[in-house]
Amino acid sequence: MRFLARIMLGVAVTVLVALIAPAAANATAGSTASDTRSSDVSWGSYYSTDHKAKASGHVSVDKKRVKHWYVKWVPVKKRVCWEDRKGHKHCKWVVKKIKKHVWQWRYDRSHTVHSTLSNHKWAGRNKCAWETFKVVRENGSSYVEQFRNCGRHPRHFAFHAEDAVRIHVDVSRGNRHHPTGHHSGWRNIFHAAA
Repeated sequence: MRFLARIMLGVAVTVLVALIAPAAANATAGSTASDTRSSDVSWGSYYSTDHKAKASGHVSVDKKRVKHWYVKWVPVKKRVCWEDRKGHKHCKWVVKKIKKHVWQWRYDRSHTVHSTLSNHKWAGRNKCAWETFKVVRENGSSYVEQFRNCGRHPRHFAFHAEDAVRIHVDVSRGNRHHPTGHHSGWRNIFHAAA
């Protein structure tokens, strides 16, 4: 009888573990998946004005939830006591500010711009295809990234843009050192939603 009870107890524990383990695995997978989100935005094809340079690609946006730590000054009442010359104890309440390290959840967005630059005229004077990216940040500042292709085969480029609000591209022709003409004008390839 005791032998049969042990077997039944073992079977019950095995069934219980088999039912709980997949639910626990799904719960942990769900919590990590909600911390990071990514999306892709395709752009292009954009051409230079003479149609001899072509650029296209996509922007990958990764949104990650992180703890942002900062220092907060907090007023605290503190009782300060002292003795006078006669040995009598005197006390009073004093408000002091102390540093407190606190955190809040914030979202960091990292943008990766992937592009393919094709050159349809690789011989002659202005034989290079150029693409210039202008990245506008949240604080209003901007910077540019430039890539060139002087060969006959398409080239793939990628760069990272942190805290970008808008990303524009200009496709043009030029020599090996810089773009010289046939600019397409700034084309919007990414605009962050408010």
